[in-house]
Amino acid sequence: MTQIGFLGLGRMGAPMAANLLKAGHRLLVHDVSADAVAALVAHGAEAAGSAAALGERCDIVFTSLPTPAIVREAVLGPEGVCARGYPQILCDLSTSGPQLAQELAAALAPHGVACFDAPVSGGIKGAVEATISIMVGGPAAEYEARLHPLLDLIGKPFFMGEAPGSGQTMKLVNNLLGAVAIGVTAEGMAFGIKQGLDPARMIEVLNQSTGINSATRDKWPRSVLPRTFDFGFAAALSLKDTRLLLDEAEAAGVPLPLGRIVEGYLEKTLQREGPAADFTAIAKVVEEAAGLDPDR
Repeated sequence: MTQIGFLGLGRMGAPMAANLLKAGHRLLVHDVSADAVAALVAHGAEAAGSAAALGERCDIVFTSLPTPAIVREAVLGPEGVCARGYPQILCDLSTSGPQLAQELAAALAPHGVACFDAPVSGGIKGAVEATISIMVGGPAAEYEARLHPLLDLIGKPFFMGEAPGSGQTMKLVNNLLGAVAIGVTAEGMAFGIKQGLDPARMIEVLNQSTGINSATRDKWPRSVLPRTFDFGFAAALSLKDTRLLLDEAEAAGVPLPLGRIVEGYLEKTLQREGPAADFTAIAKVVEEAAGLDPDR
C-alpha cells in the first residue's frame, strides 16, 4: 500500500488529511502543534515525529502550510521533508505562489520527485465536506496514475497544466476575483444602506440579478448580515494571499489596480479589528468610511 504523509494540520490541512484517513489510507502526519497531531492520531493516523521522517518513509507527501517561506523551509530546509530522503511525489496544497512551485520543481526533479502545486479554494466547510476545488500543476502522467485518485477524496481537482506553478497561478486569479467581490460588494451595500435600503432585501435582489457574486451568495448571508463576521478565513491570511498575488503579477508585468484597493481594505481591516479579524470585516471598514455605524 502506498504510504502517504501529510505535513500541516491547520484548519484546512486537518480536514483534508482526515478525508484521506476516512477513505482507508495509511497516513503519517506531522505538525508543529502536538495537539493537531494527536487529533489525527486519534482517528487512525500515525505520528511521523518530523517533516524529515515523512520524506524518508513516505511515497507521497502532501503539504498544507501558511506561507511560501514556511513551505520552502519545510520542504528544502535542513529539517525538512527532503533532509533524509525523497518522496516519489510532493504535492503542495498551500497557496504559495508560482515562483516557489518552480523553485521546488527545479530542486527536486533531479532527485526523481514529481512536484505538484495544488492550492485549494472553498474554505474550512469545503475542506471538511471534501467539496473544495483543487487547482493542480505538475507532470500529467503521474497526476493521472497516482495523484488524481487521492485528490478526488479531498475535493474536486482541476488539472491546469504540466508547467510548475500552473495551479498556483490559477489560485491567484481566483483569489483576485474573490477578494474584489468582497470589496465591491461592501461598497455597493454601504451605498444602498446609506440611501435607506434594507440590506437583507438588497442581497436577495442581487442574488437574483446580474450583481450576484461569491460575496453576495455566501459571505454576506452567513457572516455580514448577521454581523457575526465569522466566515472562517482570517483577514491576515487574505492579506498574505493578496500580497503574494500582487508580487507575482508585478514580476509578470501585469498591473492589478483593483488588487491594490483590496490590499488597502485588508490593511485597514486589520488595523481596525485586530489580528484575529475575519476577512468579511472589510464591510466594517467600508461602512465606516461611508458614515455608517459598523458596530450597529
